[in-house]
Amino acid sequence: MNSHPLTAAAFGDDPGRWPLPAAHTAEQLWLRAVAAGGQGRYSSARADLAALRRRQPTAALASLASSTEASLLRQLGGHRLANGWDGRALALAPRAGGDPMTLAARVDATVGLAADALGVGRLTVSARLLGQAEEMMRRAGGPAAPSRLAIRLAWVNAELAMAGGRGDDALAHAQRGVERAEQALPALRRHRVKSDVVLAAAFCCAGMPDRARAVADSALADTRTYDLVPLRWALACLLTDIGSATLTSQQVSGIRDESAAVITRRGGRWTRR
Repeated sequence: MNSHPLTAAAFGDDPGRWPLPAAHTAEQLWLRAVAAGGQGRYSSARADLAALRRRQPTAALASLASSTEASLLRQLGGHRLANGWDGRALALAPRAGGDPMTLAARVDATVGLAADALGVGRLTVSARLLGQAEEMMRRAGGPAAPSRLAIRLAWVNAELAMAGGRGDDALAHAQRGVERAEQALPALRRHRVKSDVVLAAAFCCAGMPDRARAVADSALADTRTYDLVPLRWALACLLTDIGSATLTSQQVSGIRDESAAVITRRGGRWTRR
């Protein structure tokens, strides 16, 4: 499965691939949805997740599909709606089994719930859930824990620190995410770009706007290379606030508005929590 083009699109070195190959299994439908979601192709991702559920997948895969539905909502501000899908994902996730997919189901659902809580200002709840996810990872250890799980934990821990105004902590977590994603290359290319998005925001929180601009400008170029439209929109929003070192304010606002329009055309629905 590691050499399949859908794996390369979802979690490998080809996140911008489009059109995506056809899916022949439930797992491939999930990979297609993950890859499409990373490009902001929400209608395509939701259609594949719906097809996956009709196939009555394993409990772990059904859980991962629900977590993916939640992430699509959360990308566009729908934290409260995402919470329902993440809760369903946690309920579906197998409680036993040490294989990577079972672990990923439990950790993804828990980290998703932490991100949902963070998005509505429930910082204490978010911290508790992140602690639970970290304990799951510690108990699993070794090769049973996919690299992307540690990277996601670093992102949400950084975001939690930013929400609490703890710039130094945010920067430490964000840098950990970058390091883990760098170690995973050429796999997890999308995660490497997202790690720079988090790092740029952390630099802002830590009072280093020049460093934030440099990281954000570089990551913005990567989002164009790999057609990661949601991340491109997020970076343009950040650069609208802090200014770019290489682009004019008009260029940045143009990228932001163009990205938002593409997201809408691709089936994205904006929500305010």
